[in-house]
Amino acid sequence: MAHLLLVEDDTTFSKLLSNFLGKHGHQVKVCSNIKEAREALKNSDSDEPFEVLMLDYRLPDGNSVDFLKALRSEGNRTAAFIMTSFHDVRTAVTAMQIGAFDYITKPVNPEELLMVLREALNKAESADTKAAPKTKTSAKGDKQSLEFIEGKSKISKQLYEYVRLVSPTDMSVIIQGESGTGKEHVAKSIHKMSKRSNGPFVAIDCGSLSKELAASELFGHKKGAFTGALQDKIGQFEAADGGTLFLDEIGNLGYDVQIKLLRALQERIIVPIGATQQIKVDVRLIAATNEDLMVNAANGDFRDDLYHRLNEFKIEVPPLRKRGEDLGIFIHHFVERANEELGRNVRELSKEVMDVFHKYDWPGNLRELNNVIKRLVLLSKEEVATLNALPAEMITAMEDQQKPAGSDLKALQETHEKEMIEKVLQEVRYNKSKAAKLLNIDRKTLYYKIEKYHIE
Repeated sequence: MAHLLLVEDDTTFSKLLSNFLGKHGHQVKVCSNIKEAREALKNSDSDEPFEVLMLDYRLPDGNSVDFLKALRSEGNRTAAFIMTSFHDVRTAVTAMQIGAFDYITKPVNPEELLMVLREALNKAESADTKAAPKTKTSAKGDKQSLEFIEGKSKISKQLYEYVRLVSPTDMSVIIQGESGTGKEHVAKSIHKMSKRSNGPFVAIDCGSLSKELAASELFGHKKGAFTGALQDKIGQFEAADGGTLFLDEIGNLGYDVQIKLLRALQERIIVPIGATQQIKVDVRLIAATNEDLMVNAANGDFRDDLYHRLNEFKIEVPPLRKRGEDLGIFIHHFVERANEELGRNVRELSKEVMDVFHKYDWPGNLRELNNVIKRLVLLSKEEVATLNALPAEMITAMEDQQKPAGSDLKALQETHEKEMIEKVLQEVRYNKSKAAKLLNIDRKTLYYKIEKYHIE
């Protein structure tokens, strides 16, 4: 039985969902808005915390993407997935960038819901295991996490050549690429082919660390070092000793933590919070980002000296839309894996499905392809998967793409409006009050349009 928090303002739907999950042995706490959800999280029993958050996207007092982003910045890492009736995969991609495990579109398919919930619970269990003090861990890890499929395209061959070139060295590496392109898989491949392959591979999502807890997570702390430090904690630098430390979305680290990180890399020593004794560490660092750290450093948002210390070697992971020749290889791999996981027997995708896959731009990259195929296999009872099993948002996206250029006046107007808002926001360095004044609209209207056009 799992302890779940459901945040949904549609009382009929939430009752149906909680009854359905209750019949499958889960305990569900229902909230109708973000304020209630915060209270529920605050008052949850430490002996029985919520294991998974199930969040409706649009809520009376905000949206769940912003809510989840706030939770992650506060250090809450509870596995979460988002439910939305708006067929917009880009909302889902944004959600997964800030820490959502997955998303489901309404109307919710019961089998799909149970599958996503089961995987979210597995993720929560895995996170608990990772949070425990670490000794040396096997570099082999589990089969699924280390699988790395090599493509045949020219751009893929160059990527793998760089991986093979840098792996045997001890150089720090920056892996740059869009969300979902497989940056962690690249990092694991580098570790697996390195001289440290028998040592631990420790991965940290810097985007989920609060500013208060980031230093403790990386360097550890002594009992009583701060409020809530009830016992000594080993930091991930010490846990990765003799192996590789992978910092995902490193650009999210605060300035003070960046200073400590630079010292740890230069001097190979750390000092846990509240301690006076230095600890020697032998760690290779690999960092990943979906931003351009060089630009961030130039703008003063990332330490210039830390950037140059990390950038001994840079690898650019290409988006899926630029790896057309590899699409068939990835599809075959994900179908085989989904068949094994879900007990299905899908042997091929129909021509119509393959046409959609080749025309679609895959904003969520390999992660999105994996999720779409898993749903496709789950909903396919026959050996051939058809269009009926594809997510509705993909069909909607394809229909939008097929409209003749210039035929949709409203779309052209909205595109122009979005470009204008983005330009003004950049000019005022994202000061929304100044932007609203320059655009001659109120702040509420600006916030609405930022959300409508998915401006980050």
